[in-house]
Formats: sequence, C-alpha cells, structure tokens
Amino acid sequence: MLMASSSTFTHFLMVLLFLLAFGSIASLADARAFFIFGDSLVDSGNNNYLTTTARADAPPYGIDYPTRRPTGRFSNGLNIPDLIGQKIRLSESPLPCLSPEFNGKKLLIGANFASAGVGILNDTGVQFVNILRMYRQLELFQEYKRRLSGQVGSRQAHKLVNQALVLITVGGNDFVNNYYLVPYSARSRQYKLPDYVKFLISEYRRLLMRLYKLGARRVLVTGTGPMGCVPAELAMRGTNGGCSEELQRAASLYNPQLVEMLNGLNKKIGKDVFISANTQRMHNDFVSDPRAFGFVTSQIACCGQGPYNGLGLCTQLSNLCPNRALYAFWDPFHPSEKANRLIVEQIMTGSNEYMHPMNLSTIMAMDSRI
Repeated sequence: MLMASSSTFTHFLMVLLFLLAFGSIASLADARAFFIFGDSLVDSGNNNYLTTTARADAPPYGIDYPTRRPTGRFSNGLNIPDLIGQKIRLSESPLPCLSPEFNGKKLLIGANFASAGVGILNDTGVQFVNILRMYRQLELFQEYKRRLSGQVGSRQAHKLVNQALVLITVGGNDFVNNYYLVPYSARSRQYKLPDYVKFLISEYRRLLMRLYKLGARRVLVTGTGPMGCVPAELAMRGTNGGCSEELQRAASLYNPQLVEMLNGLNKKIGKDVFISANTQRMHNDFVSDPRAFGFVTSQIACCGQGPYNGLGLCTQLSNLCPNRALYAFWDPFHPSEKANRLIVEQIMTGSNEYMHPMNLSTIMAMDSRI
C-alpha cells in the first residue's frame, strides 16, 4: 500500500511539473517578444562571439551594469534594448542570438541580432572584418524562426513573431565608418552626398521589406543621432570648436528622407507597421542644453583620451569620469546609460515631433485591445 501511494505521488508530481513547465512556456509564448537588429547602439554582446575589433567585452564597459562586468554592450550600463524591454515588462532582456545560453524558453522572450560596426551597406565596417552584416542578421532571424517552430509549433511561432515588437537601429556607420571613414573614400568618389543618401534609403527600404516579409508587424526604426556632435567627431572633424558641419549635413539629409520612406512603406502596406523615432531630435535636446538634463557636458566623453576624450577606444588605460550620470556620452561614439534612458522616455511617450505616427505607449495600448 505504501509503495502504491509512493508511486501514485511520484506520478502526480511528474504530471504537476509537466503542467507547470508547459504553463510557463505557454504564458511566455503569449507575452510580447522583442527582436533587435542593427549596430553597436543596440548590440548586447553578439560581437563577443566573433573575431573582430568591434567589441565591448573588457572593462570599463559595464561598470554600471547590474553585474558590474562588461557584457558586450557599448555602454557603461544598460543600453536602449534593455530599457525598452523593461518598459514593455519583459522578464529579461533578449539574449544575443550567438550566445550559447540562447535556447529553450529564452527563445520565447525574443532575440538580439545586432552587431557593432554594421551598416545598411555590406561594405560598411569592412575594417571590423567579422561582423553580422544586415543580410546575415536577417538570415539568423530566419534560422531563429525555424528553431522556434520546432519548440512551440509553426502556428504559435508565426503568432509570436507577428505580435512581437521589433527595433532596428542602423545607418550611422554608413557615414562615419564608410563615406567619411577616410578622405576620398570609395563611396565618396562614387556618390555626391545627396545621391549617397538616396542610395542608402533605397537599400534600407529593401531591408525593411525583407523584415516585413519575415513576419515583423511592429517595427521601431531609429534615425541617426547628430553624428557630427559626438566626441569622436568633435575631436577629428569638429568645425571651429563645434560639431562637424559635414556630418551634421549628412544627418539633416538622411533623417527626413528616412521618415518619408517609412511613410511610403506604411501607405503601401495599408497599416502603420513602421514607426519612426526621431533620435536626432532626442539627442539634440541634451546635446544643445546638457545642463537642463542634469549633464555637466555633452561634448566630452566619460571614457576616452585626447581632445573631448574622443580619440581611440575606451580601455582600462583611458581617462574615466567618476560619475557617469553627469556625462551624455559614455565613450567617443555611444550615449551613457542616463542618456539612453532619456531617449527611451521619448520613444515611450514622445509627441509626434519625436515619434511618428505614434509613440510606443500608444502602440502598446492599441495592440493590447486587439
């Protein structure tokens, strides 16, 4: 009798554990997933697994991250995907798709395909050698979908992808690490700046339509920031002690055409699939008036060397500010965690001047009623 009771209890326990596991997978699958594509502004560590110099896997990167250790994020702490993930109440940030831990239930949260150094064009970032170019990021997304289907079935996988939030941040490197990388670069000899911008927009359109055909239905697309005002460009190309006029001109040409292209795609599709985030304006707010946002400077990077701490890489040998919250820029190119928080606040609640045709809070409210 005791043996039978023990056997019955063991069977009951196994059934209970199965139901709990199945229930947790089902609830995760019903939650909104989050997918990230793009460059170092949103890379959460894919380049750690690649042979490339475009890495952030050594101190002082991650000095303010919860673990106080570098993760591959180009930040002193959390990056934009982390902060958006918190806002949409993810249990954790989506893992880099190349992470060995990216399996099982982690797939249901989403995935980060971004890779530092990439651009819209395949020839952008060639100096970084082995990075996940945009076509490869989309291939990895397809592979992810196959893995997900094997786990939850094709119907549930299709639903998860369709209902997911997608963030794509790419384009800045096509200027700073391609067109303006060296004087008389191949692309600058091939195109005058206005024609190069048109070419970039047409290539980006193809990428976004590919993403749509792969199932993306809510896509946040960020423009470039004020590229000529980052510490690296102030140090290398600054005009009379100010921002680089040429890179600022590039941003002013590119960003409006990006919005126009996204509006055209939405009109063609018949739905507001693509949401444009005016990150140039978001950055300009604290770049032009840093003290209004609690920064002591928006010109000098917290970590770096040379003029504006804008030369070379951020390493353990670099100058390092004691209080990262006082600096708009963490390193020569990337915003600090505090600046990232300001950007994400505008993504969540910004007016039409910042988010078009609507902000992320409106999207979340609308989609919750569907």
